[in-house]
Amino acid sequence: MKRTILTLGFMLLSLVCVLAQNNQFPSQIWHKGNIYLNDGSTVSGLIKYDLDNNLVQLQTETVDTFTASNVSNFEIYDEIFGGVRKFYSLPYAINGQYETPTFFEVLTEGNDIALLCREYIATDTRGMNNSWGAYGMNPFWGPQTYSGYRLAFNYYFFKNGRLERYSLKRKDLFAMLPGYDDEINLYMKKNRLEHDKRGDLLRITAYYNDLQN
Repeated sequence: MKRTILTLGFMLLSLVCVLAQNNQFPSQIWHKGNIYLNDGSTVSGLIKYDLDNNLVQLQTETVDTFTASNVSNFEIYDEIFGGVRKFYSLPYAINGQYETPTFFEVLTEGNDIALLCREYIATDTRGMNNSWGAYGMNPFWGPQTYSGYRLAFNYYFFKNGRLERYSLKRKDLFAMLPGYDDEINLYMKKNRLEHDKRGDLLRITAYYNDLQN
C-alpha cells in the first residue's frame, strides 16, 4: 500500500508539472484515455472531462460528447509516468433532489470503503500570490491558484452501498471511518496528516482499509 501511495504521489507530481507548463487546470487539458460505455463498448483517444456538467469528450478525427448517463466509467493517463486516474458514473443527488448519473473520481478503495472526489474551479479569495509555475502548490495535494482561481474538491465516502459527502470536519472523518479512532488519530499525528487535504485523506482512508483487513 505504501508503494502504491508513493507511486500515486509521483504520478500526480508529474501531472502538475505538465499543467504548470500549459497554464491550465486538469479539466482544461486533453488527456490520453479510454471511455467505457454502458453498452459494453470502449472508445479511445484524447479525453477532456467536464464534471460541472457531467460530460466527457473524446477527440479522434472528430470530437464526440458523452454524458454520465451513457458512460460506465472513463480513465485518463498521465503523460509522463503513465499513471491512471479513474472516474465512475454513479447515481447521486448533487443538489439534494433527484439522483442522476454523476461522475466521481476514485482516489482509493478497499473492501469496505472508497474515497471519491469531484474537483471544481473556484474563485480564489485567499490572496495567495506565491506560485510554482501556474500553481501555488501541487493542485492534487494542497492549495493552488492560477489567475485568481483555484482547484477545489468535494469529497465523498462510498460505504454500505451508498455515497456520503464528507463535510471536511474532523469529527465527521472519524464518523465516516468508525471503529479505529485511536489508531487513526495516532496515524495522523505521527505522519502530520490533516483531515481536509486530498493527499492526506487518501492516505488516511487507505490506512483504514488496511486496518479492516
